[in-house]
Amino acid sequence: MNEFVYDVFTRKERGDRLQHVGYVDAFDDETAKIYAWTTYSEERWFEMCVVKRTNVLPVNRVDGLFVEAQKAAHV
Repeated sequence: MNEFVYDVFTRKERGDRLQHVGYVDAFDDETAKIYAWTTYSEERWFEMCVVKRTNVLPVNRVDGLFVEAQKAAHV
């Protein structure tokens, strides 16, 4: 079973912009949500989201973390 990288985004208050706070490694979406909540629960977040890094589509870069994740997913 493959482990995936999930980027974690949060907002403190309704109407705030989502901010990237870090990442977690997990085998599936549900586990990623649990890992994110337990890892980044030091704040009282209004909202927390996880995005599988391979689902982030780079628009203007041909290098970097997201491009590398896309390449690894297609191997």
